[in-house]
Order: sequence, then C-alpha cells, then structure tokens
Amino acid sequence: MKSRSAYGFTRREFGQLALAGIPLALTARLGAAGVRIGVQSYSFRQMSLEEAIAAMKQIGLTECELFAGHVEPRPPRQAAGGPPPTPPAAPPATGQAGATPAPPPGGMRPGGNPAWREEVRKWRLTTPLSHFTGVKKQFDEAGITIQAYNLSFNDSFTDEEIDRGFEMAKALGAGFITASATLKAAQRVAPFADKHMFRVAMHNHANVKDPNEFATPESFAAALAMSKHFVINLDIGHFTAANYDAVAYIEQHHDKIVSLHLKDRKKDQGANLPWGEGDTPIKPVLQLLKTEGYDIPANIEYEYKGEDTVAEVKRCFEYAKAASA
Repeated sequence: MKSRSAYGFTRREFGQLALAGIPLALTARLGAAGVRIGVQSYSFRQMSLEEAIAAMKQIGLTECELFAGHVEPRPPRQAAGGPPPTPPAAPPATGQAGATPAPPPGGMRPGGNPAWREEVRKWRLTTPLSHFTGVKKQFDEAGITIQAYNLSFNDSFTDEEIDRGFEMAKALGAGFITASATLKAAQRVAPFADKHMFRVAMHNHANVKDPNEFATPESFAAALAMSKHFVINLDIGHFTAANYDAVAYIEQHHDKIVSLHLKDRKKDQGANLPWGEGDTPIKPVLQLLKTEGYDIPANIEYEYKGEDTVAEVKRCFEYAKAASA
C-alpha cells in the first residue's frame, strides 16, 4: 500500500511532479492564478536577520511574514560568566513530542525573566523608527517584500507597547500585523487597530480546551466582532490538528483571511511532520487558492525536525510548487 497523507501526494508522486512538470528555477508565484508562496521568517529562528534574508534569497522566496524575533533584541542565552551555548543545527520542532517551542520575543511564560521583559518593553518604546525602516531597506535590497509583521500581543503588553507595535509595522512597510494572541489580549488591541486603521490578523493554534486561545472557528468569529480591522491568519496545520476542515473554512471565510501558514500535522493534536506525512490538506488548499483566484499568501512555517533549515524550507517550497501546479 502506498504511503500517502490524507490530502497530499505520495513521495513518488511528489518526485514525479518535481522532475516532470515543475521547473527547477524557484519562483514565488505559482500556477495560472498566481498562488503566492512566501515564508514566515520564524522558520529561520535560529539565524540572525542577515542570515535569514540570505537564506530566503538562496531559496528564491520573494515574500515574507517577518517574525519579531528577527527585529527585536534576543533574550540572553547564557548563564552569568559562562560561554553562550552553541545553537543546534536545526530549529526546535514546535508541536513535536519532546520539542521546546521558541517563545515569542518579549513574552512572559511561567518562570520567565521579568528583568528581560522590562528591557524588551523599554527597547520597543525607545528604539527610533529608523531601525525598522532600515530593516525594510535590507529586505528591499534583497528583493523580498515584507507582507506582515508578526508581533504577538499578549497580556504582558502595556497600552504603550501595543500602540508602538502599529508604528513599527508601518515603518517596516508591512500590510498588516499577525499575532498569536489571546482573546483577552485581542480586546485590548482592538481600539488601537481602529485608531491606526491597520489590520491585525489573529493566528490560531490547536489548544481547543482553553477558551482564551484562538483555536476554533468560534474564537475567530469572536475576534472579528471586536474590530472591523481584525482579520485571520489561518494556520492550516494547527487547524487540522484541532480536527477542523481548512478547505471548507477558507471557502466560507476567504474574504476575512489575509494569510495562511503552511505546515503538516496529524489530526487529534498530532505532531508536526515532514510535508506529505501528516493530515493537513496542503495540496487541496493551494489548489483552492489557484482555482478560485484567492489572493491570500500561503507562508511556509518550518517546524518539524530536520537536519538543515535551508534545505528543509527549500523542500517545503518545492512541495508547494508541485501542489500548486
């Protein structure tokens, strides 16, 4: 029996498509309808900003959702007086058994560092906007468009930080903000989105048991009711892991979805897996964008465990090209 994901290709079919019908030159716009394949720079989270930009350019990606961790100062990674640890060859595989997710920059988790959190807050409020226009220039020079700024508002954000986040996103030239927020935090963000007349796309995870999390269609509906500037950043991998149908949801709500995250997860809170081995309908989703002409960027978010980040993101990009053909 052939090994096949619930909605994707067998490995053989993918290889045949890549060899027979897909040009070797990488391109960010695919198919007759121009399916947009970009990347969440979180995929390169173990790299510096400059390294991440170079990796995107090497792969051939021309659109990016910029992770705040590539813009803001990174948390201290060493004990006092000790040498910094050597970063792993591959990023931690968020959502995979035994993996440690990378925390959002400046976010507070149990056992977090309050002093560092205050340093991040100070940095956000005092860093001149020229820092962000300078980052934009780096992307412009590399031929990469910043679609969105991924700044995940949480309960530790002050009103001043929330307000400043919109100024940062504008200086970066982003079209909107994406946020792995909570419903409680979203209520505080809503008036600032209205003030700035700037869209914020709420990002879902798979924790359907926490009513404060974005994980269900109902939680998205609750956010959309808070502000006319709230929209959706649908992670189809997490949506699948939460046992929802991403294809049907996109068909019904495409007018409110401004970006997608592509990853492959198993249903029933299953692990992140190499693309084609999980249950996420990556191919049907990309075909839907193509046939319906939905101008929704689909961004690769590399989170499964691999040996080489650049090689794995390139492999995901090739898979997306085949799925969009």
